[in-house]
Amino acid sequence: MIVYLISYAGSFFLAGRQHYYLSGILLMLAALWLYIRDYRHSKNLIHLRGVFSLFWVGGQGLACLKLSHLQGEWQLMSWICMALAFMGFWVVFELLSRTYGTGYDSHSRWRSFKGDPKPVYHMVCGVTVVSLAAFLTEAIVLGYVPLFLRGVPHAYSEFHLTGIHYITVSCVLVPSLAVLHAHMERGRGSEKRLFTSAMMTGTALLIPVFCVSRFQFVFAVLLAGFTYISLQKQFSPVYLLSLAAVVPVYLILSVARSHDVEYLNGIFEMKYAEMPIFITQPYMYIANNYDNFDCLIKVLPRHAFGIRGLFPLWALTGLKFAFPQLINYPIYVNKKELTTLTMFYDAYYDFGCLGVLAFSCILGVAAYLLTIKLREMRNPVGYLLYAQLGAYLMLSFFTTWFSNTTTWFYLILTGMMAAYYHWRERRI
Repeated sequence: MIVYLISYAGSFFLAGRQHYYLSGILLMLAALWLYIRDYRHSKNLIHLRGVFSLFWVGGQGLACLKLSHLQGEWQLMSWICMALAFMGFWVVFELLSRTYGTGYDSHSRWRSFKGDPKPVYHMVCGVTVVSLAAFLTEAIVLGYVPLFLRGVPHAYSEFHLTGIHYITVSCVLVPSLAVLHAHMERGRGSEKRLFTSAMMTGTALLIPVFCVSRFQFVFAVLLAGFTYISLQKQFSPVYLLSLAAVVPVYLILSVARSHDVEYLNGIFEMKYAEMPIFITQPYMYIANNYDNFDCLIKVLPRHAFGIRGLFPLWALTGLKFAFPQLINYPIYVNKKELTTLTMFYDAYYDFGCLGVLAFSCILGVAAYLLTIKLREMRNPVGYLLYAQLGAYLMLSFFTTWFSNTTTWFYLILTGMMAAYYHWRERRI
């Protein structure tokens, strides 16, 4: 934490004097040091605190480079809130670790499940079939499939049927479940089930392709990768290079969404026009979110006091239709096309800097408990839950996550699958 505080103060000082490159590099080095520290102690590539440190602090470092004309000087309150978002998580996790142990004292890995793989196989098939049925329903009712449209950059944004689309995008859980199933089937001679599971995984990955949803495709692969890493007793960081396979699909989906280079460059307003799009696009998808957070702090007229953060409750219960004023809270961004936010956007929207700190502390507690309890669990679906939280922390710069209805739909579905596995195990 001392390294972080010194680096953060230095970054703030350098940014104030417009030494943006030095400011950003200092924070990125601090993020890398924090991640390495947690990795060395845990031998876990996806240690939840390490992942959050690397991507939240590192993402802020990228934003400090100020490579776009859209990025301006941050308010002092923005710097304070971004620091509180990290410090609350890190300190709470550290205090719990020192009080109750880290769970990595012997550098042991999580257990290899030897339970019945059939319930997990049923989950793979069941989620895929239901998700595919929901997708086909949307395509038939709306009369189009986004992949086959041309010249419509926001076709996916309109491809939604209320209530149905949550089921459609549940396909992102299938590859992770398939990894669990393959791990549990190992050496049991069940080639037919493994083949069917692989076919279901391929079908599940095609759904975000047909929806032209780059995020859902990347998220599905990310969950599967996190699950696989968690299950391995020995895992080489070199294997992470295999995730580069998603890049061609990402680029193809960008073209399919009619997002050509000229269109994207016009939105990003980069200071250096010669920068290639494969650098500017991921940069802006990370960095501009911090500027959107700063924009919120600059212009927010009043706090929502929990109403905005409870949007999933209003959506899942249907109260948003009966009381539209519950969702009448606009987002504040520096450009209308760039609507991605940070995980702490709504926390500030509701309760200001105290909300950011409280939410950060809650996340720290949840991450610690999941890290410890997962080692004691006999339910393999716990790995899927760990992978989800790991992905949310990794993409903490991207969106609000826990005030997003889809996130809670995934968590509820994961809980239902965990209960199903527990019920099947008790029957044996």
